[in-house]
Amino acid sequence: MTTTPRPTHGNASPRRPTPGWRPFARHYLEMLLAMVAGMLVLGGLRSGSGLTVPLDEQPGTSYVLMAIDMSLGMVAWMRFRGHGWAGTFEMCAAMFVPLVLLPLVWAEAMGAMTFMMTAHVVMPTAMLAVLVRRHHEYAHC
Repeated sequence: MTTTPRPTHGNASPRRPTPGWRPFARHYLEMLLAMVAGMLVLGGLRSGSGLTVPLDEQPGTSYVLMAIDMSLGMVAWMRFRGHGWAGTFEMCAAMFVPLVLLPLVWAEAMGAMTFMMTAHVVMPTAMLAVLVRRHHEYAHC
């Protein structure tokens, strides 16, 4: 079975599909991978040099250091891909959204490990919110 090309009229070019969910999803996946890479590489370097903070002793400090590692990985990748600073900073800010839960840890209403697990659900959700907010930028990358 063969298909014939769609005829065009005059100087009209064939219809191009509008950007869909694939570039958007690809960017989201890239951000997650950059985040993990930052956490593993920079966190590993910090750990190797003895600059870690135990989660159970100082969950806030431990989380902030991890969020910084993740953010630096995302900054490097987003700038490499040509994204502007505003979108890059918004994506990094998503890493710090879970800090609003720290008062629950300090009040002992939430354990440090529960906080960390919850933070790893909140972070990607906050990143997705940034992606949706800037869909015009991320749907075309």
